[in-house]
Formats: sequence, structure tokens, C-alpha cells
Amino acid sequence: MSLPQTLLNAANNLSLRFCGECLQPCLQVVSPLCPLCRMPFDPKKVEKATNVEKQLSSYKAPCRGCNKKVTLMKMRTHISSCNKVQEQMDNCPKFVPVVPTSQPIPSNIPNRSTFTCPYCGARNLDQQELVKHCMDNHRNDPNKVVCPICVAMPWGDPSYKSANFLQHLFHRHKFSYDTFVDYSIDEEAALHAAIALSLTEK
Repeated sequence: MSLPQTLLNAANNLSLRFCGECLQPCLQVVSPLCPLCRMPFDPKKVEKATNVEKQLSSYKAPCRGCNKKVTLMKMRTHISSCNKVQEQMDNCPKFVPVVPTSQPIPSNIPNRSTFTCPYCGARNLDQQELVKHCMDNHRNDPNKVVCPICVAMPWGDPSYKSANFLQHLFHRHKFSYDTFVDYSIDEEAALHAAIALSLTEK
């Protein structure tokens, strides 16, 4: 038996332990892969690491912006809405290369790494943080909003509002576009390319 097959068998015999909601999108596909190691796992053998969750809920640490003590479980949500942290990030010095380069510095590349919450304006949320933030804070918000992830894409329509934004997030943004997508092609071709590539992963 090959080593990869041995590892695969061992992984299938163990229960997968997780501590956050980041695993939920992985459980919604037919053949789920671990978001960390990309190994397939049995969704029936998923076990929540409640001891880790309890520790995150019991330990407090000061916010790097306002110094308010917040439990580690709520720290990411707090930082995303802390005005002091936002000020610090706005005042970060711009990158300056140590050695001059002959390559032109692109000036028109849109930010596709972090996004602003379309409900409350919380900034600098990556894709997973945006999903968690909206689930935690805007689950029952009836407003129709524009998806900031879609708008950042070349095919994005800044005037299109999702009737159910949370459902849109789960159905359209289960994976990071940066992992699979060639931004020079249109949305339909990008989606097909992403699906084809994900199916080849073992």
C-alpha cells in the first residue's frame, strides 16, 4: 500500500476536530476536503473541539487598538469594528522597495483580499471573516445589499443587490477566488475553471 493511501486510510478512521464555523462550507459539498491539509474526510466523523471553544471563551486579551479586554472568541469581530484599529491600519506606512526596480508599479489593481461589510461598514475583513461577521451580526437583516466580493471581480456589477446576501455568500463564495481564478477571464469561464481544478485535487 502506498504512503498516500495509508495516510488517507488513517485520516478516514480518525474523527476530524474543529473549533470554528470555517468548516461549515466544507460540509456542504459531496466529497469534503479539510480546509487546512486538503485531505478528504468523512463528514459523519466531525467532532467540535468544545474544549478549545471553552478556552477561547474564557481567556481575555487586550485589543491592539483600544486596549479593551475581549475574549479571544470575540476578538476578531471586535477588531473588525474597532475604530482605533482602523486608524492604525489607515496610518500604516506604504511599502517602499529597498532596491529600485525597473518594473512598473501597478496602480489600478483592485483589492481582492479584504472587504467591507455592506451592512455596517466594518472594514478589512477577509472572505471568511466577512461570512462570520455577517452571520454573527446581520443574520436577520432584511436589507438588500451589494456583495463586496463580487464587486471586486472584473465581472462585478456594483448596482446588483442580493435579495438574500447570506445565502449568496454560502453559495457563491465557498472558496477564495485567489486560489483558483484567472482574473483575465469572465465569471462563467472562471467558475468552470475553478470547478475543474477543484475536482482534480486529491
